[in-house]
Amino acid sequence: MTYEGMLAETVRVEGHNGDTIDAYLARPLGAGPYPGVVLIHHMPGWDEASKEMARKFAYNGYACISPSLHHRAGPGSVDDVAARVRTEGGVSDAQCLGDVDGAISHLRSLPYHNGKVGVIGFCSGGRQIVVVASTLDVDAAVDCWGGRVVMSPDQLSDNLPVAPIDMTPNLRCPLLGIFGQDDGSPSPAEVDQHEEALKQHGKTYEFHRYEGAGHGFFAVDRASYRVEQAVDGWRKVFAWYEQHLSA
Repeated sequence: MTYEGMLAETVRVEGHNGDTIDAYLARPLGAGPYPGVVLIHHMPGWDEASKEMARKFAYNGYACISPSLHHRAGPGSVDDVAARVRTEGGVSDAQCLGDVDGAISHLRSLPYHNGKVGVIGFCSGGRQIVVVASTLDVDAAVDCWGGRVVMSPDQLSDNLPVAPIDMTPNLRCPLLGIFGQDDGSPSPAEVDQHEEALKQHGKTYEFHRYEGAGHGFFAVDRASYRVEQAVDGWRKVFAWYEQHLSA
């Protein structure tokens, strides 16, 4: 019988503007090499659920790092910190890119990393994934129900200056999308718009849409959880990374 050990801990990485921020790193014990995944947490924050998902990746053979994009708004409870971030208009795209780039650099410095990096994000993190995958050097991306990929001009701001859908020509890696058909952000119509843009620009992608599921249907601690859809969605995620992150 094999002991399936892992190590999970908070580390410090250099993020946007050289700031030192917290990140949660979970990895299998052993020499590897293991593919890397950067997990971008949802708007509710760098919380227990996000860290639990990082450990899920470690269990499945990945070195997963989740940077705290809300680090600068602390200290305090996860809920209080997230509320402060909301009042400031959310995490800016520039800050997100800097923090994720720092997390990627940390992964690539690890002796047990195989050189491949995937990114995955949930809710606001799903939107940020599209920005990251259109800007940074990554090998595969997963957008889990990212709202505001399609944005009207009145939704743009100093923090969010460009609609991610308009970055489609620059998408640098294959993109997997996981969506609930009962979601309002993104709505099925917005998912259709994003898919059409990906087709138009000849990008490699897969979109999976789940009937009977709304926003956040992977969340085991919420009423939105849908077990059958979530189990299949996770299978799609791991199949995607197996295809694109194997050394």
